[in-house]
Amino acid sequence: MSVYEKFIQNERLRRFFVLAIVIFILFLARSMITMILLTFIFTFLALHFVKFVQRYLKIPSLILVLATYSLIVFLVYLAITKYVPVLIHQSVQMYNSVIHFYQTPTDDHNQLLVVIDNYLEKSNLMSQIQNGASILLRYVQDIGSIGLSFILSFILSFFFMIEKKQMADFSKLFLKSDFDWFFQDIYFFADKFVNTFGVVMEAQFFIAVVNTGITTICLALIGFHQLPSLAIMIFILSLIPVAGVIISCIPLSFIAYSEGGINDVIYILVVIIVVHLFESYVLNPKFMSSKTDLPIFYTFVILLISERLFGVWGLIVGIPIFTFFLDILKVKPIHSVSVTEKSSVPPPE
Repeated sequence: MSVYEKFIQNERLRRFFVLAIVIFILFLARSMITMILLTFIFTFLALHFVKFVQRYLKIPSLILVLATYSLIVFLVYLAITKYVPVLIHQSVQMYNSVIHFYQTPTDDHNQLLVVIDNYLEKSNLMSQIQNGASILLRYVQDIGSIGLSFILSFILSFFFMIEKKQMADFSKLFLKSDFDWFFQDIYFFADKFVNTFGVVMEAQFFIAVVNTGITTICLALIGFHQLPSLAIMIFILSLIPVAGVIISCIPLSFIAYSEGGINDVIYILVVIIVVHLFESYVLNPKFMSSKTDLPIFYTFVILLISERLFGVWGLIVGIPIFTFFLDILKVKPIHSVSVTEKSSVPPPE
C-alpha cells in the first residue's frame, strides 16, 4: 500500500489536512472576509426563511425567493430615503448628549460627581474622545467599501437561492471526482459549520430581539428620546454573547446623565442588571446553554481572542467557530437543527 493510499485511509489525519487547507485559503482571502461572511449569513437566513414558509404554504421556491428579495430591496430603499436621515439626526443628538455630559460642570455639592469630574480632567478624556471621533470618521470614510461588500453579498446570495437546484446538481460532481475524498471532507466540515452556526446564531438572534425589546420599552418609560438609534445599538451589541448587554450600559449611562441626571443613571444600571440577569439565567439556559453549555469565563476569553483575530466580526462569529471546533474534536457535539436543506448536496455514498 502506497503512502498516498495510507493517507487516504487515515480519516483523522486526512480531515486535519483538509481543514488546514481551508483555514489557509480563508487566511489568504482575509481581505474578502466581510463579503464571505455576509454572503454566508444572507444565504443562511434566506434558506431558513424559505423552508419556514414552505412548512405552512406550498409556494414554489423561485416565487418565494423573488418575492423575499424584492421586499428586502424595497425596505432598504424605504429606509434610505425616509428613516436613515432621521436615524442620523438622532445619532448626532446622542453624540451631542455624550459630549454635553463631559462639558457640563458638575454640582459642587455632590462629592461623588466632584471626584468623577476630577478624574476625568486628569485622564484628559476629552482628547481621547476627540481621537476616537477621528477614528470613527475614518471608519465612516470606508462606508463605500462596506456598502459594496453588502451589495455584492446580497447579489451572490440571490443567485445562489434562485439556482439552488443547479448548485446542488453541480456540487454532486465534485463528490464523485478523482479527488472525491477531498471534497467529501469539505462537505463534512461545511455541514458541521452550518449546523453549528445555525444553532448558536439562531439562539443569539432571539436573545438579542428579546433584550432589545425589553430594554427599549424600559428606556421609553424612563423618558429617552433617541429610541430608534438606541434600539439599533442595543440590538447589535446584544448579538455579542453576554458581553453585549454589559457594554451597552456605558453609552446609555452617559446619555441618561445628560438627560436626567444621576437618578436616570441609576435607573439605567438597574435595567441593565435586570436584563443581564434575565439573559444569563432565563434566555441563555433555555436557548444557548442547552446547545453549547459554555461557561461565562470561556465566553469572554473566546470573545477577546476572536476580536483580535477577526476584528469586529470575531465578536459575532467567535462563539460559533469555537463550538464548531468543539464538535469537530468531539469535545461536545452540537445537536442538529433543521436550518438548511440537507438535500441540497447529499452526503457522499
